[in-house]
Amino acid sequence: MPDLDNTLPLLLEGYGWLPNLRRRTGNDVVRTRLLGMRVTALCGPEAARFFYDEDHIRRVDALPGPIKSTLTGHGAVHTLDGADHRLRKAMFMSLMTEDGVRDLVGHTVAAWADAVASWPAGRPVVLFDEVSRVLTRGVTRWTGVPVADDDVDDTARALVALVDGFATGGPRHWRARAARGRLEAWLAGLVRDVRDGVRSAPASSALAVVAGHRGPDGELLDPRVAAVELLNVIRPTVAVCWYVTFAAHALHRWPEQRAALREVDDQSLFAEMFAQEIRRFYPFAPFVGGRAVRDLSWQGQPIEEGSLVLLDVYGQNHAPSLWKEPYTFDPQRFAGHRPGSFDLIPQGGGDPRTGHRCPGDAISVALLRALSVRLARLEYEVPAQDLRIALHRIPARPASGFVLVPARPAGG
Repeated sequence: MPDLDNTLPLLLEGYGWLPNLRRRTGNDVVRTRLLGMRVTALCGPEAARFFYDEDHIRRVDALPGPIKSTLTGHGAVHTLDGADHRLRKAMFMSLMTEDGVRDLVGHTVAAWADAVASWPAGRPVVLFDEVSRVLTRGVTRWTGVPVADDDVDDTARALVALVDGFATGGPRHWRARAARGRLEAWLAGLVRDVRDGVRSAPASSALAVVAGHRGPDGELLDPRVAAVELLNVIRPTVAVCWYVTFAAHALHRWPEQRAALREVDDQSLFAEMFAQEIRRFYPFAPFVGGRAVRDLSWQGQPIEEGSLVLLDVYGQNHAPSLWKEPYTFDPQRFAGHRPGSFDLIPQGGGDPRTGHRCPGDAISVALLRALSVRLARLEYEVPAQDLRIALHRIPARPASGFVLVPARPAGG
């Protein structure tokens, strides 16, 4: 019922909230309230196309303050529309070239090899934590951001905290806020040093590109906003540790997938199919939101100007109308089939060059391909542990972080 507030059911059901609400109402479009705000929730490729049309939905005032104070940062590209958004987005896309992505993967694979070689045989390691450090090493080297070896652990923990605390209250949320304050202050200082000539950065690096970016007014970004956007390159890359941990979960649960993946390289079609199925099957973003630009309607339902509009990401990635047996893990569903830009939407829909789809989409897939193949080739045992994935927890992940025991100190 549209007048009932659904904040508590959202907190209790997490990823299942919108799919469950649609099932209970029998409608693909549902109207409700969150924190007293009017909400219309949509699902499906055509709904995604409608949602990502800037003539329908705006982002400027859509993100709640707690999310900006943890996940995205204040003044970030996520909060822009129109020409401002396109100019800022072009800055990000200039880094996401084929050569740029390849270079990032190279740095990350080297960090993975170093990490695996350091794991003592027979001693358990928590994969989620290890991969977060690997990705932190890889992306900071790629972006030109200097991080000493002794600081990698703390930096990785802070970057993970930004993602882990955005959708909750309590200690996780306050850790995320504190981490963002420290990280933004540090990166703003680096930006000032680069601009003042105190520190050099490779011309094509993210540090140099963001430090030198000018807005529509021709002015350099405020150092704090530049730090926010630098974090919006680094933080989503480190968040791929969620996907890699899900990949380990899939390889353990379905050993035949591990056998197939270890026989290919990370440029193979099967590696691509496996990565896409990880992103489809496992929970990452539950939904995305924006505000109606004007009075609208969708499938006969009115959407009032200024009201909140949600696109059900998890529900769409598990919709039986789109995916045969959606709760079956099956990379072969992508054989000979490349999903449309509004079909598979774990990181948003549409064209990442111009719309609000995550510009790091290609990075996520490339890193997941590379690390999944190496993980499949690694010799290890999986001890007894809690591998449940609680869908009420946003963002979800295996409870144990996936503990593995390397069979030998080198490999991968």
